[in-house]
Amino acid sequence: MFEIEYEFREEDLIHFNEMQFMRNEEIQNNIRKNRWIVPGIMALIGSFYYFYYGDMKSSGYIVGIAMLWAFFSPKIMMLDLRRQILKNYTAKEKINMFGTYTLTIDPANPAYLLEKSPSGKHKMAWADLVRVEYGKRYVYIYINLSTALVIPVDTVKKGNLEQFAEQADKMIERAA
Repeated sequence: MFEIEYEFREEDLIHFNEMQFMRNEEIQNNIRKNRWIVPGIMALIGSFYYFYYGDMKSSGYIVGIAMLWAFFSPKIMMLDLRRQILKNYTAKEKINMFGTYTLTIDPANPAYLLEKSPSGKHKMAWADLVRVEYGKRYVYIYINLSTALVIPVDTVKKGNLEQFAEQADKMIERAA
């Protein structure tokens, strides 16, 4: 029997959602547009001030603001994204989501991944799970293409995460 126990925290939820957004091509295009088009227009305005009025000081300020915009706008957008992620959940949902999770692969019940979480006990059929993915500090067991069990390596309290993830991957392949 393979079993792991870990703590799921707010920063883990934020990390997973940020990762999902960074993989989304449409969001990446919007960030790129915001990062380069607005400062480009501001630089054109600054050059207009310099060449038409000969005002070096005003054009310098405008170009300086454009460079600050290009550097800080993606960071500000990510901070806003983090705030929006947390606003999507009620206090009760957060209580049911964050806390100690126990995942079990039981040979006596080989058709299901057993989960014990703050919201209760759940069974997930291996056939319904998509894949296991490894990150630098996380292991993800995808329930569907956009939802996963996020297992932070740092907060594993009990069990061997590497062996568990390998076994989970094998069980998903068998069920597919």
